[in-house]
Amino acid sequence: MSTPHNSANPGDFAKTVLMPGDPLRAKFIADTFLEDARLVNNVRGIHGYTGTYRGAPVSVMASGMGMPSIGIYSYELFSQYDVENIIRIGSAGAISPKLKVRDVVAAQGACTNSNFFHQYGLPGLIAPIADFTLLETAVGAARELGVEMPVGNLLSSDTFYDASNTTLKWGEMGVLAVEMEAAALYWTAMKLGRRALAICSISDHLVTGEDLPADQRQTTFTTMMRIALETAVKMAEK
Repeated sequence: MSTPHNSANPGDFAKTVLMPGDPLRAKFIADTFLEDARLVNNVRGIHGYTGTYRGAPVSVMASGMGMPSIGIYSYELFSQYDVENIIRIGSAGAISPKLKVRDVVAAQGACTNSNFFHQYGLPGLIAPIADFTLLETAVGAARELGVEMPVGNLLSSDTFYDASNTTLKWGEMGVLAVEMEAAALYWTAMKLGRRALAICSISDHLVTGEDLPADQRQTTFTTMMRIALETAVKMAEK
């Protein structure tokens, strides 16, 4: 049952997996929020844990950085471990003046400069979009927690250091923030008939120049984590 990147056994993962990029953020979530959390995968240091949150089974596993990496881990979780829902919980850089650092945003869609989609051999482009049920559930969970969570387009970029200096142009088209994984996750879920959603905390602001240090990005995005966990509980009830 194990894959080249995952040593878990059948049944080790819950139906809903929270997927931060950072393995240490996965560990933080397991240690802080999950009851009876156990390590089910640690191949290449990509921590994967399963436990319960408010009585519902929940897993959390890191994706690494970038679309090729999340493409591998999400594909294996969906196709080999029968995972139904993956919620990316990551950081993003704001490119909209409407946002501020530590805001939480949900990606209804994911614009991209990536060639990841070309593998499917279609004559056009399928828009990478979130599963509506997951998105609607997450928006409801945020409201119950008293959080106003903007919903819109994110930019999934293949480059962190953008030599073209064009990232802010996406903001002129109403794109909220830039990150590096959502589009590949959405396409993978669409290909395999599963559900995916990206919820991101704003860690820096490309317009104002504000940013957070790495240690705070790892451990302080608890609002985003709670929204995702409450979403997982609600999905377990459906």
